[in-house]
Amino acid sequence: MKTLAVLGAGAWGTALANSAARNHDKVWIWAHEPWLAADMRKDRENKARLPGAPLADCIEPTDDLDCVREADHILMVTPAQVVRSVCVSLKGRLRPDSVVVSCAKGIERGTGLYMREVLADVLPDQPGAALSGPSFAEDVGRGLPTAVTLAADRIELAEMLSDRLASPHFRLYRSDDLKGVEIGGAVKNVLAIACGVTMGRGLGASAHAALLARGFAELRRFALAQGAKTETLMGLSGLGDLALTCSSPQSRNYSLGFAIGQGEKPQVAGRGALTEGAWTAPILTAKARSLGVEMPIAEAVQAILEERTAVADAIGALMSRPFKAEG
Repeated sequence: MKTLAVLGAGAWGTALANSAARNHDKVWIWAHEPWLAADMRKDRENKARLPGAPLADCIEPTDDLDCVREADHILMVTPAQVVRSVCVSLKGRLRPDSVVVSCAKGIERGTGLYMREVLADVLPDQPGAALSGPSFAEDVGRGLPTAVTLAADRIELAEMLSDRLASPHFRLYRSDDLKGVEIGGAVKNVLAIACGVTMGRGLGASAHAALLARGFAELRRFALAQGAKTETLMGLSGLGDLALTCSSPQSRNYSLGFAIGQGEKPQVAGRGALTEGAWTAPILTAKARSLGVEMPIAEAVQAILEERTAVADAIGALMSRPFKAEG
């Protein structure tokens, strides 16, 4: 039997479980909240997080982490800042050959590690990979065409996982550039907040396009300084994910920025939704400064979120930066 465990029963975890169900005999989906697992078993749908997407017959919701004991592969789809604690709970439960695939996008607070690095730190003996790219849970859940990148340190592993997780509507491109794939997924969330602020402020499509382009320049500088490959940054997990997340209210990060741009306080604008960019911004800017990489847009987002500067002042500061060659 081919068995998969999806850890995290949010919208994205549910969508991935449904997509992968086609190639597996059994798919466990683990929910941290017992009530959510019970509701999903009863309703055969995740009405709380992804309504309108019935669960495939082979999907088994659970709140018991022991489900990973029989899994060939594990998709880690929890929020970025709890990946470490879940990994600690997995110790002693995993098969030696089980591959843990990071599907969270962010940088860990306190350590500055990307999600695959957190997995390697806690579970050093488990083979690992990372999945990232331009994808909304609702689109994947509805079976709409989507393409993402799956990266592993060995291209053969990335190829095997891509074959196992792909479906007619969910296409995976393989890569061995783990660092580049994870940086793209983490940084774009912060830049999406900036683009949301621009549109919420009513600054127009021209300003949005300029911010998107200059944001990509920041992402590129930051990633290349850490050894990422240019082709990765120009691909699905880099420019592709950035373009999607920075342009749609389906993105919680963009929506947070839009509300702030319309005058709401950052603490109110999120409305309780998880916005990874808000968690990532201070870690990203600290990491960039340590690398000697200029990221003025990310710095402005952090200042706005911390209410150290007003939106108008942040925009004015960006527009008054010294003229220089593009790059």
